Amino acid sequence: MLEPVKFSTHHGGAREEGLLDFSASLNPYPPEWLDEMFKRAKEISDRYPYYERLEEELEGLVGEPLTVTAGITEALYLLGILALRGKKAIIPEHTYGEYERTARIFGARVVKGPNEPEKIAELVERDSVVFFCNPNNPDGRFYRVGELKPLIDAVEEKRALLVLDEAFIDFVKKPESPEGENIVKLRTFTKSYGLPGIRVGYVLGFEEAFKSVRMPWSIGSTGVAFLEFLIEDGFDHLRKTMPLIWREKERLERVLKVKSDANFFIKRVGNAGRFVEAMKKRGILVRSCASFGLPEYARFSVRKPEENERLIEAFRELGGGEIF
Repeated sequence: MLEPVKFSTHHGGAREEGLLDFSASLNPYPPEWLDEMFKRAKEISDRYPYYERLEEELEGLVGEPLTVTAGITEALYLLGILALRGKKAIIPEHTYGEYERTARIFGARVVKGPNEPEKIAELVERDSVVFFCNPNNPDGRFYRVGELKPLIDAVEEKRALLVLDEAFIDFVKKPESPEGENIVKLRTFTKSYGLPGIRVGYVLGFEEAFKSVRMPWSIGSTGVAFLEFLIEDGFDHLRKTMPLIWREKERLERVLKVKSDANFFIKRVGNAGRFVEAMKKRGILVRSCASFGLPEYARFSVRKPEENERLIEAFRELGGGEIF
C-alpha cells in the first residue's frame, strides 16, 4: 500500500569509533558552556519545549524576523509542504543531495544545471523553485551578491523562489547575503557550533508561512537549552573560534594545494573509494564525493592544528592522493 521513495542521500560523519573525523565539516572547538547547557536540558526535559520567546530574542540577535527549525533539514521539508508540490525544482549539479530527495518526496519535477548562477538563471521558469548552496557543498565555493545577481534577477522576473542554503556562511571571511522578496535563506548552528546532534537552525523570509506548518516542539529540550545559551553567548564563540579555523584553513591550502571559501576542501585523488579506505588505515576519515557525482574527489574539513598535521602526514604517505 505504501511504496518507498526510491532515492537516497549520503552524509558525512564518522559511524566508526576510533577514527579522526574529517568527513563532517564542523567547528572543532566546542562552546565553553556545553556541560552547563546539557545540565539545563536535563532540568527542562520534563516539560513541553516551547521556544517562542527565545525565537524573538534570536530575531533581535540576528537582526531580522526568522523561524526556528530543527536544522536546515526540517526547513527543507517545510518548504516541500509550502512550495514544492507539482513545481519545477532547479538544482545545481554537484551539491547537497537533500534538495533532490526533498523535491522528489513532494512530487516536484527535478531539473539539473551547472553550479553557476548565470547558467542556472537560464533554467528559471515562472513559479519554479531554485536551490542554491552558498558556500557550496562539497567544493566550498562562495558567490558574492554581485555574482548572484543574474540568478536573483531571473527569479524576480519569473516570480520564482530562490532557496539559499547558507549552512556554512559563518565560516566565510567577510560574508554577504542578498535580500529579496523571492528569497528564502536557510541557516543552521549545527556546523558553526560543531554540534550536529543538536538540531537547531532557522529560516529567513516568509516567517508566517513557515511557522504555520512547523512541527510543534521540534527542537526538544536540548535545542531549547542550546538557544538559551546561544543568546546569552551573543555569537561570541564564533568570534573567538573562526580566526583559529581560518588560520589552519590557510595552512592546509598552502600545504595541500587546495582552495575553498568555507571550512572544507575537495581534492582530486583518482579513486575516492580506495583513498578513503587507505586513510582509514591511518586512523583518519575523509569523505568520498561519489554521492555528489564526483567519484574522483575526496572531501575533508579543517580541524585543530595537531589534527590537521596528522591529515597532512597521511596525505604525504599516500603521495598526495595522486596514486589512486
